[in-house]
Amino acid sequence: MDVRKSAGAADGTSPPRTTQADRRARTRAALLESAARGLSRYGYGNLRLEQVAQDAGYTRGALYHQFTGKQDLALAVTEWVLDTWWQEVGRHVEQERDPLAALLTLARGHAVYCRRDIARVAMALRLEFAGQDDHPVGRAIEEGYRRLVERCTGLVTAARTAGALPDGPPPRTLALAFVGAVEGTSIALSGQAPHDESLVAGAAAGALGLPYAPGDPAGTARTPYSQAT
Repeated sequence: MDVRKSAGAADGTSPPRTTQADRRARTRAALLESAARGLSRYGYGNLRLEQVAQDAGYTRGALYHQFTGKQDLALAVTEWVLDTWWQEVGRHVEQERDPLAALLTLARGHAVYCRRDIARVAMALRLEFAGQDDHPVGRAIEEGYRRLVERCTGLVTAARTAGALPDGPPPRTLALAFVGAVEGTSIALSGQAPHDESLVAGAAAGALGLPYAPGDPAGTARTPYSQAT
């Protein structure tokens, strides 16, 4: 006897039904994550939509029911990656009041986010579409990168004003080095959890000109003004 059904009948309730909107959302999410993995591994030019659908557990027809083609899918993946990154990383960065802690929170959070096998998406697309400002996918990925660098530039400036970072290269130059260290180290350490998180933070701290010990807690670094005792 199905106890769950009996319980539902006894209290007059019925199991929640999955709506068409729910099924469509699940299908879309699965296809987006599959496409993100494909773009991360093979790039835009070598992405095969049949393989994307198959890896997600759906048919090519199901994919075309959601997206008009490869460009539409890649644009949706770009938006999805930015949205999920914000939910899993960005919002925690914004909750940090200390700008240096925010930068290191970003580094650690990005390392954890990249455990999902989509670490190369942004970098792969940026390299593939470098100089192609007329391509919608190239413009979208470059805009996301520009916003990230801009935010990091603001945090670097604030950290210097607070005395947490030493003087050095222009803030935007340092922000570019920081983002490159975070992205590159996250990719290089793919599959190396749990060590990836602290090592990415260490690489990021090094780009900022700070000593950093792997055992330091999230959001801390030894600055010239706060040496360990």
